[in-house]
Amino acid sequence: MIRLALLRHGHTAWNRAGRIQGRTDIPLEPEAATALSALRLPAPWSDAALWASPLDRAVETARLVGERAPRVSNALLEMNWGAWEGEQAAALFEKGTGYRHIEDWGWHYVPPDGESPAAVRDRVLPWIDSLVEDSVAVCHIGVMRVILARATGWEFAGPAPFQIKRNQLYVIEVSPGHLRLLPDQPRLEPVAP
Repeated sequence: MIRLALLRHGHTAWNRAGRIQGRTDIPLEPEAATALSALRLPAPWSDAALWASPLDRAVETARLVGERAPRVSNALLEMNWGAWEGEQAAALFEKGTGYRHIEDWGWHYVPPDGESPAAVRDRVLPWIDSLVEDSVAVCHIGVMRVILARATGWEFAGPAPFQIKRNQLYVIEVSPGHLRLLPDQPRLEPVAP
């Protein structure tokens, strides 16, 4: 049995503006990069295999807190938001686009020309099944929601039984055909002066 620790990438300008990033390759804010450079993965995660989405904001976060270059996997790419990338949720509601809150999605909700949570699940689960050692994956909130949904039994209906915070690891126990969220959720720790 292995464990997978999930970490959300640092802030970007689009995060601060409430814009949907999806696969748009927005870099970390300079302030976020500076803050992350003062943090690191806690033991034993500092010695685990280090993975990241190929998007710059995830690769840079992994490099800063992992103190080495990560391996990248397209399986960890953020959900494709299609026509809604770059938009703000409030504006999408106002325009009557069909945008819904995540609690009303279900597994098969698809943004126009985008990707459903089920499609994200179908690309990320084979990657998880291929892991052979404890690993850290620096990725995106959409990917994390899908993995945590599988690990907790949440069906993208009603409030999620988890809240994704930055600088915190979400540890998943991986066994054949099964994921389980563990109660241990360590935070990144300060780099020793």
